[in-house]
Amino acid sequence: MNTPAQSLPNATGAAHGTGEPAFRYNAALASEIELRWQDLWEERGTYFAADPEGGLPNGKGEYADPKSPSYFVMDMFPFPSGAGLHVGHPLGYIATDVVGRYRSMQGDNVLHAMGFDAFGLPTEQFAIATGQHPRVATENNIANMKHQLRRMGLAHDSRRSFATTDIDYVRWTQWIFLQIFNSWYDTEATNPFGSKGRARPIAELEAEFAAGTREVPEVDGVAAGSSWAELSLVQQREVLNSYRLAYVSQSPVNWCPGLGTVLANEEVTAEGRSERGNFPVFQRAMSQWNMRITAYADRLTDDLEVIDWPEKVKSMQRNWVGRSEGAHVTFTAAGEDLTVFTTRPDTLFGATFMVVAPEHSILESHVPAEWPEGTREAWTGGHATPAEAVSEYQAAAAGKTAVERQVGAKDKTGVFTGIFATNPVNGNQIPVFTADYVLMGYGTGAIMAVPGGDDRDFAFAKAFDLDVIYTVATPEGFAGDEAWTGDGAIINSANSELDLNGKSVADAKSAMIAWLEAKGTGTGTTTYRLRDWLFSRQRYWGEPFPIVYDEANQPIALPESALPVALPDTPDFAPRTFDPEDADSSPEPPLGRNDDWVYVELDLGEGPKKYRRETNTMPNWAGSCWYYLRYLDPTNNSEDATAPAAPALETYWMGANHNESAGASGGVDLYVGGVEHAVLHLLYARFWHKVLFDLGHVSSVEPFHKLFNQGYIQAYAFTDSRGQYVPAAEVEGDEQSGFTWNGEPVNREYGKMGKSLKNIVTPDEMYDAYGADTFRVYEMSMGPLDLSRPWETRAVVGAQRFLQRLWRNVLDEETGEVTVLEEEGNLETKRKMHRAFQDVAEEMEGMRVNTAIAKLIELNNYLTSLDRVPREAAEGIVKMVAPVAPHIAEELWSKLGHTESVVHEEFPKAQAEYLVEDTVTCIFQVQGKVRGKAEVSPSATEAELEALALADAGVQRTLDGRGIRKVIVRAPKLVNIVPA
Repeated sequence: MNTPAQSLPNATGAAHGTGEPAFRYNAALASEIELRWQDLWEERGTYFAADPEGGLPNGKGEYADPKSPSYFVMDMFPFPSGAGLHVGHPLGYIATDVVGRYRSMQGDNVLHAMGFDAFGLPTEQFAIATGQHPRVATENNIANMKHQLRRMGLAHDSRRSFATTDIDYVRWTQWIFLQIFNSWYDTEATNPFGSKGRARPIAELEAEFAAGTREVPEVDGVAAGSSWAELSLVQQREVLNSYRLAYVSQSPVNWCPGLGTVLANEEVTAEGRSERGNFPVFQRAMSQWNMRITAYADRLTDDLEVIDWPEKVKSMQRNWVGRSEGAHVTFTAAGEDLTVFTTRPDTLFGATFMVVAPEHSILESHVPAEWPEGTREAWTGGHATPAEAVSEYQAAAAGKTAVERQVGAKDKTGVFTGIFATNPVNGNQIPVFTADYVLMGYGTGAIMAVPGGDDRDFAFAKAFDLDVIYTVATPEGFAGDEAWTGDGAIINSANSELDLNGKSVADAKSAMIAWLEAKGTGTGTTTYRLRDWLFSRQRYWGEPFPIVYDEANQPIALPESALPVALPDTPDFAPRTFDPEDADSSPEPPLGRNDDWVYVELDLGEGPKKYRRETNTMPNWAGSCWYYLRYLDPTNNSEDATAPAAPALETYWMGANHNESAGASGGVDLYVGGVEHAVLHLLYARFWHKVLFDLGHVSSVEPFHKLFNQGYIQAYAFTDSRGQYVPAAEVEGDEQSGFTWNGEPVNREYGKMGKSLKNIVTPDEMYDAYGADTFRVYEMSMGPLDLSRPWETRAVVGAQRFLQRLWRNVLDEETGEVTVLEEEGNLETKRKMHRAFQDVAEEMEGMRVNTAIAKLIELNNYLTSLDRVPREAAEGIVKMVAPVAPHIAEELWSKLGHTESVVHEEFPKAQAEYLVEDTVTCIFQVQGKVRGKAEVSPSATEAELEALALADAGVQRTLDGRGIRKVIVRAPKLVNIVPA
């Protein structure tokens, strides 16, 4: 037999000639209904979201009351791949659609739309391989994906759809970049949310320098305290550039020759390879654009408390920002200060060696010619001199990425530099090693090592025969063959001026910091793991920077009137790539080959001059940093517009407290997407939004109030004896008998769906075989939304049968006539109906759509048992089904005589009088075994229940005259009698 994961039934046509009733709800009838309603929805503007005055109206031309509750639901928008969607992709899209429809039926004004994240590396790589321009490939892919999404019946406002490649959208992306470039971060200013630190226009900083109210800092070629008026224009620009939130710097970057571009740290895998293409990545120093996201490190951490996100994602962002409280401590080494940061200054008495990065400046001129006295054999690595050891180690480290160096820390490589440092708390001379797990880009590029209290330091100490001193009391029986990282009182930590022994860790840290500051050898401080965001890509298919360079190579912002800067229309869009292992290669952006575009004559306030455009492009993350704002104001293309979204629209849809759950942070009410974006898109978008917030362009302090991470739909794949994947749909067998393909045994594995795995099932196949509503119900009923689940095509028929029963409960399959009973149902039916109203609403509120569907199936099965379904029950279940299976719900609602869309109906509300049960079943047990039962009032007392149980014939027979030791009553459902 076919494997249940992939077998598809034949999509039969309508019932004509098949022996089926003429109006059987099958795939053909479902498709006819679905396509017809999708056209009607678009024609009527059923899902057009109504803005308050000045924006877009609903389908009836009406604007929303500005005081009405709004609800903004959003998906992480898709990249328009040429492969289209498989059944795993729509899980989140259907979930947000269900929630949006439900919120609409609860009286909210719902905004739900879908755009396309269309710039990026995959499209460019496809274009290079095929010769087709990336814009053509993008437009074709978007058209295909729009068709697939529309066929799913998603309630998107089609007027608000866009792609990040649209020139009007590019204009606003470039406009936001200019806001960031023309801003600086004032750590002393109070932001609109009331916390410290905010972005301010760079013009205000320049005015402060000019007025002398802020001292000019030291930068290259400018002395601290210089007169602003006496500086040249180039010098002034140098000073301002050192403050800008977007800036160019010469810094270590991740260079990927195989892709011909640099990558952000977040785009490099733990193995030191590119996330896209799996090419080697190398550390190189290059001049690149950066975003000063580190200025927002505290706010990015602290403001996680005001948003409703999964704790896992909050933890990932906190760890990525990596805020650490501790102290900078200055050791003396080779006559120079060597500063380290430590979160545990209380352990300084246990520091027995130091480690510096291979790039540290102390290694440039202070490595001695000979091994000094006191050098142990294990420290030299077999080298004749320190210079030879350090030089060879530096060369090896240069070929690794930052990620490889950190992951490889467990290997404990390193060499003694020949330098000793003086520990400031006890004067001890401790050896200075170099090891590649210490990075210059993180902290100071040097660490102090306390092997008694750190596992990594302990392993390093054992590998290199280094001393171990414990500074925290160890428990009785501790063998001393590992670091002690637990709690305890401080030990072995005193000098003639400072005694930490016996103190707690917290008290010892405070005392040590105070002593270091008094001696001038350290200061209490905070450091961060977060690095500034590398924002350059040497690609064609991305947003051009709205920047030009003058003759002094100074970056100069174009005026807003010059936006958008469009990509040149050129067939030469392939970047130069290199041998993936060629670490010495250098990027050559494809835009640099378009001289007519690169070199321009402009008047930027100094008269007409020749300028050179920036030839790098922005990373694909740029467009996804702000796209939620475009949904609010998609026609905002006027040159007079002062923000990406009109203030009234942004406040209505995203402002603080715009509905009961929005809270003080405001933002998108529900944002659904994968957890893999926790420290990429989500962190970047929060940073951009906070800059816009500080500058007054948005009123919400956070972009996304509630985040939900959906699980994944996975599938079985099969490999033959060669390890090659075979078409999963053609595999036969089961777990008991084994699996075969073309008669040959195959191996089964479980995981992702993918074209290369030959196990893809597409939504189009589901539409043809079952219809979109069945597909939607199946995906939503597979399990909790936040958990991954296996796809099983054979199980889809269960969802179809549920909808077929619903259809038969309202219509006659032979005639298509409505069969509902106009009279009210009996008391039992009312109770079943109102209990479902209550339970389904509770499950929908908690986004437990799978259990909501289970409740609907339970009610539907009960209604099937009736001779005829009362109208009130039929209409109630149709309305409850509408968010999950909207097409069949619309059809049945229309057949029931209604002219307005069911989505505009109120979700059924339970009446309390029908939620109270007249009786409950009370079980009578003797020694835990059931011996009788009775129908009792829910309010029956313990005494009443005990008397009933003791009088029960079954109980009397079991007791057989024995006495009673104890009676346990759990009113109103259980009485347990324990005989003497």
